[in-house]
Amino acid sequence: MAIDRVLSADSRGPQEEALYMSLRPGRLGECVGQQNAKDKLSIAIAAAKKRKEPLEHILFYGPPGLGKTTLAHVIANEMGSSIRVSSGPALVKQGDVMGLLTNLNVGDILFIDEIHRLSAPVEEFLYPAMEDYKVDFTVDSGLHAKTINFPLKRFTLIGATTRAGLLSAPLRSRFGMLLHLEFYRVEELTEILRRSARLLELTADKGTLEMIANRSRGTPRIANRLLKRVRDYAQVKGTGKLTDPIVQQALQMERIDPLGLDDLDRAFLRAIVDVYNGGPAGIEALAATLGDERDTLEDVVEPYLLQIGFVRRTKRGREITQAACDHLGIKPKHPPATGQASLFEEEAES
Repeated sequence: MAIDRVLSADSRGPQEEALYMSLRPGRLGECVGQQNAKDKLSIAIAAAKKRKEPLEHILFYGPPGLGKTTLAHVIANEMGSSIRVSSGPALVKQGDVMGLLTNLNVGDILFIDEIHRLSAPVEEFLYPAMEDYKVDFTVDSGLHAKTINFPLKRFTLIGATTRAGLLSAPLRSRFGMLLHLEFYRVEELTEILRRSARLLELTADKGTLEMIANRSRGTPRIANRLLKRVRDYAQVKGTGKLTDPIVQQALQMERIDPLGLDDLDRAFLRAIVDVYNGGPAGIEALAATLGDERDTLEDVVEPYLLQIGFVRRTKRGREITQAACDHLGIKPKHPPATGQASLFEEEAES
């Protein structure tokens, strides 16, 4: 059910990334939102340029779709450096990393997405590269094995992760800057959409971009994806201009309500009410009821429902809140949670 989900913050692959690459800002001053992270980066970049040194290693962490890859490319532009991009799952053995490291020049940037998924041997191989700019690489095997010390040019490693808790302490400690990216406000998303619409040569009536921003779950990737869907609808069903009726019809066709909930979100909430009388309900039981994987519900559905206060996660399971019942217009048999945990109730992690 969640494979083709419009509201998923995960990337859809190279084709989608190619579109968003054309919409990405090139300079720090063009970036909208994330003011705290931008302020820190601005100072770090200016100081590094003044000293004529590479930037220290940087780790971006936060939910998917908030611009970690975009900021890595912006940093490369600001520093006038080349950037090489890879991901944790793609770097399987030491040789994979060796090829990247030896091709880096002074000040170049190595960006590793999903860095928490690096294998232990690769991670340990990076430690001396990050600290001392050298690596010990083993060639051959058995009796003919020998270790060669390769000096590296001073580079900057930028890591990105959606799950900072899975990063090992030794790897985390080697980053000089750890920057948390937060969800965007509606006003910020509207500004991002305004810039995207201008680049796509789209005209939009007043209030239409705000309507899309309200349904974007605080995530620029979702906002741009919805803008593309609405653009397609406007070109086929209208004149190509984003008018209030056209945008409403396009979002209704995607079955996204004014709060940014889709069919999967509503099915999750209704299962808690209809099957489990408002909760508590275990995540395994909900997954079985909906016919979805537990990971899908925990990583894709729950975060936003928790963020807007529609679900409460307790040690006994998931409970629906009064706000969710009011939004769906349903009444559970038992009074729903108020959204506030009691003093002695712990939140469950699973």
